[in-house]
Amino acid sequence: MSANLEAALEVIKQLSKVQSCKIVFDLLEVEVDKDNILDVLSELKDGDHYQFRQLTDIAGVDYPNKFPRFEVVYHFLDFKQNIRLRIKTKVSEEESVPSITAIYPCANWYEREAFDMYGINFTDHPDLRRLLTDYNFEGHPLRKDFPLTGTVEVRYSDIEKKVIYEPVNLQQDFRNFDVQSPWEGTKYEKPNEISEGDNEQ
Repeated sequence: MSANLEAALEVIKQLSKVQSCKIVFDLLEVEVDKDNILDVLSELKDGDHYQFRQLTDIAGVDYPNKFPRFEVVYHFLDFKQNIRLRIKTKVSEEESVPSITAIYPCANWYEREAFDMYGINFTDHPDLRRLLTDYNFEGHPLRKDFPLTGTVEVRYSDIEKKVIYEPVNLQQDFRNFDVQSPWEGTKYEKPNEISEGDNEQ
């Protein structure tokens, strides 16, 4: 753990709106209430000691058995000090997180992706719409309760000469893949099943 990282930890701990701060795998990890995210980021971007001016990623995390259900995780880099920062904030399905596009314009597509994949809403976002899925897509694919098969099948119809949408129709059910199952091909012998006669050869 570098002295530079420990010094940054002590400085960030002094920020009034930071809930917790610690060092994890050579980066700073900070927890902030969603309502304070803009104030904290403004201080960290243009602070006197540290300037986290590059936003490298925004990710959503789904914990369906927890409340609040979602976490929004931000990653930043301070070029001068070569320090990485992770900020976490929690949000429920009914709540929204303030958009940080006014501070970091590159957050635009990151927030759209989190909205598309998880259904996390960002208030004051300039263009919050789906990014990776189709306009008519239903649901949010990275939520833990989203079905593995999806809900809609998209294909091109030679008869109708257009792309059509149909409910998913699997030819067979999902199976529990087991190497002992006759459907999986070769039956593998376990070491304790080899006979003594075979060992003598």
